[in-house]
Amino acid sequence: MSFKSIIQDMKGEFGSISRKGFEGRFGYGMRSRSHRVVEDCRVTVVDALRQSCWANMPSELLRDVLMRIEESECSWPQRKNVVACAGVCRSWREIMKEIVRNLEVSGKMTFPISLKQPGPRDTLIQCFIKRNRGNQTYHLYLNLSQASNDDGKFLLAARRCRRPTYTDYIISLNADDVSKGSNNYIGKLRSNFLGTKFTIYDAQPPNAGAKVTKSRSTRIVGMRQVSPKVPAGNYPVAHISYELNVLGSRGPRRMQCIMDTIPTSAIEPEGVAPTQTEFLPGNFDSFPSLPFFRSKSTRTDSFRSGPLLTPKDEMLVLKNKAPRWHEQLQCWCLNFNGRVTVASVKNFQLVASLENEAGGQEQENVILQFGKVGKDIFTMDYQYPISAFQAFAICLSSFDTKIACE
Repeated sequence: MSFKSIIQDMKGEFGSISRKGFEGRFGYGMRSRSHRVVEDCRVTVVDALRQSCWANMPSELLRDVLMRIEESECSWPQRKNVVACAGVCRSWREIMKEIVRNLEVSGKMTFPISLKQPGPRDTLIQCFIKRNRGNQTYHLYLNLSQASNDDGKFLLAARRCRRPTYTDYIISLNADDVSKGSNNYIGKLRSNFLGTKFTIYDAQPPNAGAKVTKSRSTRIVGMRQVSPKVPAGNYPVAHISYELNVLGSRGPRRMQCIMDTIPTSAIEPEGVAPTQTEFLPGNFDSFPSLPFFRSKSTRTDSFRSGPLLTPKDEMLVLKNKAPRWHEQLQCWCLNFNGRVTVASVKNFQLVASLENEAGGQEQENVILQFGKVGKDIFTMDYQYPISAFQAFAICLSSFDTKIACE
């Protein structure tokens, strides 16, 4: 029996287990209690695993099989098989957590925590955003092909909530459940009344020792939450500001992003950016059939690297890249390498600003670029040292109305 046949048989076995688990969980959804559904699901999955020929596989052989699956499934939608393997049982989950490397190293998005991890170095992850003007929502997708932006893997969703003196953009892992009290809530973007100043808040600490910011949506008594569905807190991770553009209507807006938790040294060859490795307990309690997404680790165990910034560390500053005047077109232009096709004041490219050097020089390496390609469709490409969550929040700030800048 070839190794390829073994892997195919293994996937078929798990596919059967997944279908049985799904039917066990939702088959009685309209006429039975929730705990009965969960119980039936677990019993069905356990029975299926016991009957499977993979139940008593030696750990060395199992690790080798899972490693080959991880190496062979490099992109979505095939990558879902890696996630499926991690949801089989505790032993499979622990092995997959050891095998799957973080996004910065592998360049592969696998588990939801990848959205909070810095992107790969020297390679832009290509995504696109779809805007729904009717319900004020924005959906982020991972590009599955460069040919079109019609299909993609859903990553994040945001909903605009207008208040008398500010505007919030609630960011969630679930497109159908976008609210602060949801288990899928991972952060938000808040603007001032004029739409010129923005703050990105993370629902969990971006690094060990981060301080929470008090707000109306945070209800904490001591170190314990009043309700498990309320987010752990609002941790500021970035500040965005827009200024009046000296070029007037002919050029893009002037914007600056101060990354509170990323040191300037992170962009150096040996630099390190904060990297989250697990969500805090409670983020995925609504998925009992996927124990991989339930973590029992403490807050300090959820970070691989990136200590809290010291007074000597300088925060990384990102600025929009200055456009060049195109003589033939008679307009200011930026090179998006074909990723942006429609002129818009919202289009921008962010690069690192080296404030400590003469004249405040900027790097040529684009860390984040955003631009319009069609009606309510925009591309978003990012790379190290920012994450998809941070990039998405920065792009959301470009959608907001800016009274003082336009």
